[in-house]
Amino acid sequence: MGQPVNLEAYFDRIGYAGARQASPDVLRALHALHPAAIPFENLDPLLGRRVLLGLEAVQRKLIIGRRGGYCYEQNGLFWAVLAALGFRVTTLAARVVYGRLNPANARRSHMLLKIEMPGGIYLADVGFGGQSPSAPLRLDTTVEQPTPHGLYRISRTREWFELMAQMDGEWRGLYRFTLEEQTPEDHEMANWYVSTHPDSEFRTLLYVARHPEGRRLTLLGNQFTMREIDGTTQTRVLGNAEEIANVLEQDFLIHLPKPREELLPVLARAAGGAAF
Repeated sequence: MGQPVNLEAYFDRIGYAGARQASPDVLRALHALHPAAIPFENLDPLLGRRVLLGLEAVQRKLIIGRRGGYCYEQNGLFWAVLAALGFRVTTLAARVVYGRLNPANARRSHMLLKIEMPGGIYLADVGFGGQSPSAPLRLDTTVEQPTPHGLYRISRTREWFELMAQMDGEWRGLYRFTLEEQTPEDHEMANWYVSTHPDSEFRTLLYVARHPEGRRLTLLGNQFTMREIDGTTQTRVLGNAEEIANVLEQDFLIHLPKPREELLPVLARAAGGAAF
């Protein structure tokens, strides 16, 4: 990511007008606003389009184009913003275990951020779809950590850390990671698999999420779910591709890629699955 991030455009995109020093308060504010404004989505892999990770391309898509993206784009942009503000931030890789019958076989297909601050090490992740934490988490395995959208905790074995979320009254593992610093080349290889391999779920099923204040919005295939913070959940099955496109525009605030006539058949094919 060789060229500078446009902080003014990014702050306008997420609606931020606060301080600009590398502090815990600034980190928390940005971490809450980013997933509320910039949705998680995988439309480009579904369309067979290459997912570019260069900072210029990511800014053109997520900021100027008012699209969303997945972890490599979302956390890549967030990394650039934090680094420009003076945070000591590096990228990590994780094996996603959420929803897998055999977590031991999970690929290292997720990107997250490690931030070193005077008060300790924090994790940031604005790109984990429906279960993205909406606040940075301390690398602390002894406590449960509240966020605006629910409780999280981090456990540890000798080999890895595991991020867990409280869902429906029980703890569920999301992903496992180590503190080994990753390079852009590491993420590029994983991104190539996620966006192009025929076995990648992102090539066949629609995943979308946004986390405005007080609720989580998720769309998997044609199932649109709104989860309130008090646990109230409403799920609506969308009847056709045009209805999916309308929800993407109106509820997830996505400026849809053109041409629309190319997108609609893709949405129709990807309209299967269960809630996530």
